[in-house]
Amino acid sequence: MNLHFDEALGEKYKSESQKIRVMSESWICGNMFCPCCGNLHIKRMKNNQPVADMQCENCGEIFEIKSKNGAIGKKINDGAYSTMIQRITSISNPDLFIMRYSSNYDVVDLTLVPKFFFVPQIIEKRKPLAPTARRAGWIGCNILYSEIPEQGKISIIRNGVIKSLNDVVHEYSKITELRTENLDSRGWLFYVMNCVNDIKSTEFSLKDMYAYAEKLQNRHVNNHNIEAKIRQQLQFLRDKGFIKFLGRGHYRKL
Repeated sequence: MNLHFDEALGEKYKSESQKIRVMSESWICGNMFCPCCGNLHIKRMKNNQPVADMQCENCGEIFEIKSKNGAIGKKINDGAYSTMIQRITSISNPDLFIMRYSSNYDVVDLTLVPKFFFVPQIIEKRKPLAPTARRAGWIGCNILYSEIPEQGKISIIRNGVIKSLNDVVHEYSKITELRTENLDSRGWLFYVMNCVNDIKSTEFSLKDMYAYAEKLQNRHVNNHNIEAKIRQQLQFLRDKGFIKFLGRGHYRKL
């Protein structure tokens, strides 16, 4: 796998963002395997597709890519808010490659966020563009990357080190155990996962989890049985093999 962009592809573009879009998409198609099935070929889709950039030739999985020079941070700038919400609530939502590249156009980090790790709550609506702007009134959005549970961030390249195809495919396969098409259930699961992740120790108790009840209540003001909901999601995580029940309200992260 060659971690350097083909800089010749960007020479005809004046806009740096256009250069990066073309070079990063070409890099994926020329170097990246499908994290879902392990197929070695991902192809670029036709221009002006409304929801995606690339597709696996074998399993048909669709991918989009967001690239940045430097640290990714807590938020990722995205396109139109309405389009993003429409994607999340439809079956055509793509998986998302998140790439960090260097000033020398080398791929430093590459992470995949599966499409079933997106919920409307992690999409932040930006202010409409000013009346004097070329696209006056247009409303963009940010992906709240820090709100996505760590389990939903599959590392493929980290600090220039490439993870093996088999390891990536195995990790993707395991995380599909958490897949649910119900957005409300998905949101609850991810909030509880973030609470589990926030606990520093490997072992934790229901009491530790109940400490997050007020925070969860603020997110779900119409739910008046937060502690029961926490127990329900912990049972789901236990059944899917992400935590182990130790008895007497105690758990261990796996």
